[in-house]
Order: sequence, then C-alpha cells, then structure tokens
Amino acid sequence: MAAGRQTRCLRAEGLAFTYPGQPVFQGLTFTLGPGLTLVRGGDGRGKSSLLRVLAGQLQPTGGVIHRAAGAVSLEHPVDAAANDTVTQAWLAARQAHFAGWDAALARRLIEGLGLTEHVAKPLYMLSTGSRRKVGLVAAAASGAALTLLDTPFAAIDAPSCRVLEALLREAAGDDTRAWVLADHGLPAALAGVALAGLIDLGD
Repeated sequence: MAAGRQTRCLRAEGLAFTYPGQPVFQGLTFTLGPGLTLVRGGDGRGKSSLLRVLAGQLQPTGGVIHRAAGAVSLEHPVDAAANDTVTQAWLAARQAHFAGWDAALARRLIEGLGLTEHVAKPLYMLSTGSRRKVGLVAAAASGAALTLLDTPFAAIDAPSCRVLEALLREAAGDDTRAWVLADHGLPAALAGVALAGLIDLGD
C-alpha cells in the first residue's frame, strides 16, 4: 500500500478510526507521494472517513500520521452555508486560501466542466452536480501538496466525467503533488494508469 515514488507527502502507521461503538478501519500503514493513489472500498468501508482523517478534519483513534509541509485540499460538494455566495466569489475565496492556486487550470476546468454560464450565479441556483463540479475545480486548482477526491464521479454528467478522467490521468504523472482518489474501484476509463499506491479497505 505504499506510494512508489521517493518524495513523501504523508506517512501513516497503524492508522485506525472508530465511531462510538463502530470500528471503521484499523491498522492502516501506507505512504503517500507524488502521483495518483487509489483508496478503494465498498459502501461503509470508511473511504470518506479516511480522507477526512488525512485532511485533519477527523482525529484518528489509533496510529500516527507524519505529514510533510504543504497544503491539503479535500474536495467535497460546496457547503450549504455558502448558498448565498456567488460561485465566482466562492472560488476567489478558495484561491486566496491556497498560495499555489493554478488559475489556468481553474479556467480550463470551469470551461471543460460546463460551469462558464454558472460562475455569476449564487450557489443556491446550481444543481447538485454543478456544485460538485465547483468543488472539483477548487480542489484541482488548489495546487495543494495533498489533494483528496472523494468519489468525484458521483452526480456529474458524462462529458464532465471525461474531463475528470483526463485530469486524473495527468495527476498520475504529477511529480510534485500527491493525489488521492477514493472510489469503489478504479474507473474503467483509467485502466492502465500507473498508480503511485493502492489502499484497499475491502468490500
């Protein structure tokens, strides 16, 4: 389960997480480095919880995480608390948060994901899929050393899936950023992509 490149972004040893009375995962040891790592697992196996632990949003109940310097970005649908915010303003706030923001990539993804006509709208006017795509733009363009994508193909249309597949193929060859994709398995469109690592949570 170790990433295959030399530069290390994060090392987990004996990682465990338990909700009250409900173990989610335990004994996970792995290294994350540049390129694309897949976290695979069935429903309820702890994919989202693991990403939140890696992002520092949840505290592990066992084990230890050694983090290298660098920002972390966890993709997720835009929070409902931001409903009244104009989409472009929300993205601008994310840009201000991340020193390594890639404005060219953000523009490319906004166009490719069909968001151009939506950036001037308040977030409450966007569909679930469009809100999801805005979150993907923010995560990808963040420039974060560790970028975490939680089942990103859910609730987006087929053309946007192709854009996302192309992005992840690029991520697999990235020698500066660690990208982590959590899903039920490797999407068929990414067959043949060289993964930096695999964390298997079981079915």
